[in-house]
Amino acid sequence: MARPRITVLGSLNIDLVSYVPHHPLPGETLTANHFNVSPGGKGANQAVACGKLSRTSNLADPSADILMVGAVGSDAYGSQLRESLTSFGVDTTGVAVREDGKTGIAIIVVDEPSGQNRIILSPESNHSLLPTEFSTLPEPRPDLLIMQLEIPFDTVMQALSAARDTGVPVLLNPAPAQPLPEHAYKGLAHLVVNETEAAILSGCPESDLDDLAGLNKVGKIFLERGVKNVVITLGGRGVYFATSDGKSALIPALKANVVDTTAAGDTFVGSYALSVVEADGQKFDIESALKSATAASAITVSRRGAQVSIPWKDELQ
Repeated sequence: MARPRITVLGSLNIDLVSYVPHHPLPGETLTANHFNVSPGGKGANQAVACGKLSRTSNLADPSADILMVGAVGSDAYGSQLRESLTSFGVDTTGVAVREDGKTGIAIIVVDEPSGQNRIILSPESNHSLLPTEFSTLPEPRPDLLIMQLEIPFDTVMQALSAARDTGVPVLLNPAPAQPLPEHAYKGLAHLVVNETEAAILSGCPESDLDDLAGLNKVGKIFLERGVKNVVITLGGRGVYFATSDGKSALIPALKANVVDTTAAGDTFVGSYALSVVEADGQKFDIESALKSATAASAITVSRRGAQVSIPWKDELQ
């Protein structure tokens, strides 16, 4: 039987990461403790998460095929990104090389004591992905399409419409957050957001997410808009879910040695997505999927970097 296929449409960036004793104050100049240059971008990170979590570290025993769709510049960073994706088992035939463009850049500052990061994005070739390119989805038809909001918003909405027209389920991770039109929610299979994104999209204050009653309220808003599975990640508090068949719960977080939170959310998305497609016609067990995603993310935050910090399948066993 053919392996399930996941297509990730999203951003590819090179991460320039400085590890500092604390986040700089306005006007303050800091000397970094460490500096790394590494492949990143939410789209690429989520594709790598799918690739690594579906394969052992020698690329053996794949449980899913992963296709990355995006754009890079014709520069050394673009080549580095494509080579990195391939090394993690991701098909890069959907990655366009813009001859007159530059590869996207993310400047990341990591507060070493807490592991928390702050990020500045320069999209570059990521913003060359136009809606007209996605009137239909790239072939072969995927079993799940994953998207974020680091590429042009109208392009994401067009791909969402194309997926709906062809019956392809979508996992939308709307980050960086911005309000979505009502039609974006109708029939959306999976909405994965953090607390800030949940507040922005629902129109509720973030304080509403402080307790279970508030989480249920926000979850219901998304369900009433047409989402089938709502997932809200809550950092150290865990993860909340609500489904269109009436299930909801708050799953506690696992204890982790937090070194760097970069790519933690992307690891979570990748693990969750694999659980979706690997259900193989059986009823999707969202609670089990979220526990697996939480465990994978706990490994990622204990390491420095983005794609290199994401665990392989055999590291979870």
